[in-house]
Order: sequence, then C-alpha cells, then structure tokens
Amino acid sequence: MTDNNVIKLAQPGTFIDSLTEILRSGARALLTQAVEAEVADFLHRHCDLKTDAGRRRVVRHGHLPEREIMTGIGPVGVRQPRIRDREAAVGERIWFNPTILPPYARRTKSLEVLIPILYLKGISTGDFEEALAALVGKDAPGLSASTIARLKEGWTDEHEHWQKRDLSMKRYVYFWADGIHLEARLEDQAQCILVIIGATPEGKKELIGFTDGMRESAQSWRDLLLDLKRRGLAVAPELAVADGALGFWKALGEVWPTTREQRCWVHKTANVLNRLPKSLHTRAKRALQEIWMAETKKDAVIALDAFAESYGPKYDKAVDCLTKDRDTLLAFYDFPAEHWKHLRTTNPIESTFATVRHRTIRSKGCLSNKTALAMVFKLVEGAQKSWRRLDGHNQLPKLIQGVKFTDGIEAVRQDAQTAAA
Repeated sequence: MTDNNVIKLAQPGTFIDSLTEILRSGARALLTQAVEAEVADFLHRHCDLKTDAGRRRVVRHGHLPEREIMTGIGPVGVRQPRIRDREAAVGERIWFNPTILPPYARRTKSLEVLIPILYLKGISTGDFEEALAALVGKDAPGLSASTIARLKEGWTDEHEHWQKRDLSMKRYVYFWADGIHLEARLEDQAQCILVIIGATPEGKKELIGFTDGMRESAQSWRDLLLDLKRRGLAVAPELAVADGALGFWKALGEVWPTTREQRCWVHKTANVLNRLPKSLHTRAKRALQEIWMAETKKDAVIALDAFAESYGPKYDKAVDCLTKDRDTLLAFYDFPAEHWKHLRTTNPIESTFATVRHRTIRSKGCLSNKTALAMVFKLVEGAQKSWRRLDGHNQLPKLIQGVKFTDGIEAVRQDAQTAAA
C-alpha cells in the first residue's frame, strides 16, 4: 500500500502508447548490445599491441555523452563507448571509427528515405515538422523546417556530385534503359526520367545514368549517353535492353554502334496484345511466351512463325508489331543462358521504379526539375542497395574476352559436346 495517490495524466494533444515504449526499450537494448559488440571486436583485433610498460595499448575509456538517434519508432537514446590509445607516436594513433553509430549520425537511413517520399507527396518544408512528429513523436529532435531544408540541399549536392563522377575506371557488360514517367511534380508533364542501369563484370547492377528528358527524344538519350562517354565510359556495353522507344536506339547507334540490341519482351507482349481483341489475349500471351521461353533460337523462330501464321490473316498489325523486331527480340540467345532471364526484359528498372512510382503523386505546385530529381535519386539510391547480382556472373568475363555463345552455350564447350556425340 502506498501513500502516493498522484496519477500522471496525459497532456492535451499527447497520447501514451505502451507498445511503442516497449519497442523503443527493446531497440535501445539491441542497439547498445550491437555497439558494445563492435567495440569488443575492435579491442580484440588490437589486443596484441602493448605499451612499453607491458600493458594493453588500446583500451576502453568510458562513454561519450548519451545522444538520441531518430528512428521510425521515435528517438532512441544510446551511449557510444570511447576507445583510448595509451601510447602512440604523432600520426600513428589508432582511432576507432564506429560503423553502427557514426559520430554525427542523428537519424536512421529508413527515416532519411521517408523524407523525400513525403516531399514528393506534396508536403511543404514548413509542414514537415508536424508530419514527422505525427509519425515518430512530438519529442523527436531535428525535424524543423531548417533541418529539412539543409537535408534537401545536401541531397541536391549529392545528386550533382554523382552526375559528375569519373567513369574512366568503369566497365559495363549490359545496359538496361527506359524512360520512366512518375507523378513526381515535375515542371513539364511531358517530361520523364531517363534511366540507365548497368551490369559490371562482377555481375553487380549499378545506376549509371539518371536525368530528365523526353522518352521518345533521340536528342535527350544522345545527351545522356554522350555525357557518360565524356566522363570516361569509353568501352561500349555488349548488349543493351530497352523497349521500342526509337529515340534510345537511334542515339545508341550513334554513340556505341557496336552494342547489340535486345527488345524487352514485356513491352513487346503488351504492344502485341493491344492490337488483338481481349478475347484472344490469354491464348496469344501463351503463344508469345512459347517464343521467348524456347530453349534454342531455332525453336523460337518456329514458334514465332507459327504465331504469325495463326494470327496474320485477321490481325496483321499485331503480327507486324512482333515480326518487325524479330532479330532484336531473339538477340539474347547469343549470350549465356544464365543471363537470359535478366536480358529478356527491362525489369531491373521497372521493379525499382514501381516502388518509387507508388510513393509519388502529382499535387498542386511543381518542384523544380533539380529538386524533384534529387528526391527521386535518393529513393533509387536506397533501392540500389538491395539489387541482386546477376546469375552466372562468372560468364561475364568471357563475354569481355570475346567468347561466343550459341543458344546460351559457350561455343568451345558446344563444339566439345558435338565431337563427343
């Protein structure tokens, strides 16, 4: 029994969420454990270093003042341990650079991704404090309009720096290119974002080109490709994958005429079906799938001819749409079979921007192109971290060396198999 009968009541405009408090408490404990584990690992790696007196040279030295990290569930307090180098000559001091909790970190990466999303949604700079407070709590620091403005300026600078980066040490085996229309408050409704993703010799996908322009404009694509070339990207990719946008293919032929062309089957299928009555879509789609799923180019040609023979008499426009790009639709057969699923479609771009597209909407008042691009760039930069490496990446160096592939099989290996038979 207690004599204290005073009960703390919630203040107007606030609420008590026990679940959130439990989550914060758990997050604080986990973060503390992770930080302590990182420090312990650092000390273990330097445990053999001794002072002249025979004591350990690198040791713990208390804690830095507690600070709050803004997370998706509100502020979480944590104290970073200090590390001391007891004995070091000038310029030889051993420094501890934490990766989990960098010295100047004030918010998690997930929260930084949220800010450009809200900005593209139409939230003005002055409204950010109220909007974020509703999401992460009113006691959250660092949510003022001036803070958001500084972040926006920083992201714009990052995008500009990225656009000017040196590419002379880069090499890309494959290109995926597409023009993406986003409801991202761009100034001109006719504009889109021109995107190029490349595959490195190690099989990693990287964002290469990213700017605004006109999707069908050869000039816009030419400017982007020439900019990449001027910044050092001298070696042409082996294959480029894109839809039927004539502007890109015209520009590619002028800048890198040796690059092979591969039309996107997803776009082509949609274009063919648009020229057929809906009652035939299911059957026609299955017939088109039999073409690009064929194990050899010969079988694919047979399936393509069968489609033309079946639908040509009544739906010549649908057949012409398919057959006019016969060679570029089947170019992937001259590349490793492990790569086919990556090369038949511009999905690396579509899947990334599907998420971005769902998160943006046109609203009253347009952003400048510079600001809108910086915001979308931050979203794509975050998505890039989860991009999967190409299957069969060990085949990419062979393409660089000029090894030929037929029906997805290396020519030398195929000759050996034929001789054995």
